[in-house]
Amino acid sequence: MPTPAQIGVTGLAVMGRNLARNLARNGYAVALHNRSVARTKSLVEEHGDEGTFVAAETMEEFVAALERPRRVVIMVKAGAPTDAVIDELVPLLEDGDIVIDCGNAHFADTRRREAALREHGLHFVGAGVSGGEEGALLGPSIMPGGSAESYASLGPMFEKIAAQVDGTPCCTHVGPDGAGHFVKMVHNGIEYADMQLIAEAYDLLRDGLGASPAELATIFADWNSGDLESFLIEITAEVLGHSDAATGKSFVDVVLDQAEQKGTGRWTVQTALDLGVPVTGIAEATFARGLSAHPEQRSAARATLPGPDRGSVPVADRDAFVDDVRKALYASKVVAYAQGYDQMTAASAEYGWDIDLGAMATIWRGGCIIRARFLDRIRESYEANPHLESLLVAPYFADAVGQGQDAWRRVVAHAARAGIPTPAFSSSLAYYDALRAERLPAALIQGLRDYFGAHTYRRVDREGAFHTVWAGDRSEVDA
Repeated sequence: MPTPAQIGVTGLAVMGRNLARNLARNGYAVALHNRSVARTKSLVEEHGDEGTFVAAETMEEFVAALERPRRVVIMVKAGAPTDAVIDELVPLLEDGDIVIDCGNAHFADTRRREAALREHGLHFVGAGVSGGEEGALLGPSIMPGGSAESYASLGPMFEKIAAQVDGTPCCTHVGPDGAGHFVKMVHNGIEYADMQLIAEAYDLLRDGLGASPAELATIFADWNSGDLESFLIEITAEVLGHSDAATGKSFVDVVLDQAEQKGTGRWTVQTALDLGVPVTGIAEATFARGLSAHPEQRSAARATLPGPDRGSVPVADRDAFVDDVRKALYASKVVAYAQGYDQMTAASAEYGWDIDLGAMATIWRGGCIIRARFLDRIRESYEANPHLESLLVAPYFADAVGQGQDAWRRVVAHAARAGIPTPAFSSSLAYYDALRAERLPAALIQGLRDYFGAHTYRRVDREGAFHTVWAGDRSEVDA
């Protein structure tokens, strides 16, 4: 009888295939299953020399090939396909077995599934996996939720196959039920903001300097050697420096300017609204993708709406402008992360997850799409004060953003004068100013709400809720 597999993967598209190979390369015997048997066979034929694979044609064979407690990784499309696989698996499993969803599931679905499987004596783990197909194979950032007991069994495996930074695995137990998928969702929301900010910086420099993509590639490559060092800045330089083989033009000039999305950005914004947390940078990045995808509206507006010609506002000092955009990009990036961390803080309190925010920065340092140098600074900030009111008030970031604010304001003002849309830069600066304001115009909003709907208001000088009799003698009464 063959040695039982230590872990199984069902769903062998690119991500599942590479995750299975990663596990096998790290010494684990991996059971394989896919709805299409041909895909299972091709993996074994092409990569069977990388480790021990146990191919199964049916779900029954797949489950039978696993040691106890069984560890079953599901890598299929989120939503109904995931539920279908779970429904097929559950009757075949026994108390203490672990089902792991490594797809991009909505955290609410993960909470529902975890509760349902718990009733059957099973552990359900929602694990965010970031890094794309290359990360899945070479070492991703992994964000598992679920019970502490399930992590005791699964964690050592995931920590071994995850990216490693300074000897530390980019994997940790995030928290119960849907915590792992929630954190992965926020990661993706920050990723949306990060990419939008980079795109706005590119747009500003291209119109402001009249520079070619190849020249801008050099600027981004230079930025990647400083505080902005990150995977996204690194590949921005690569993309801008690439030429299209068919036309000889800059690659970025032959790509249709309509950004697509798979939904995690929308989920981040929707969930933030439910939690009452402003994630304006992420929201504007998500809406910018939506706007880009409406060419008919853009064409009508271009033919109708007046405004300055792009690039019509001259840049007096090229080097100074480049440095201003760099500082504005960094400051706006800090705001995006601060807002994402606020959202994780709120969800952790709402759902009782007790998320270690410093640990999230630690596991995002390698493998994932938003890996960046300054994540070490975030980790240090939360280690120094786990109860930060905002990442922006941590001494390092308060100083860094404060020093860059003049440049940030110049860049946003230049964009407005030149007619260059910078929704993420502008909203991030507005958030910064709103956060530090002594008084906000929300006082007037409360007055208006009380006038038309008797929604009441609170006063600055005494406790309680009050209402003004606007339709009568305008006296104030206790609410």
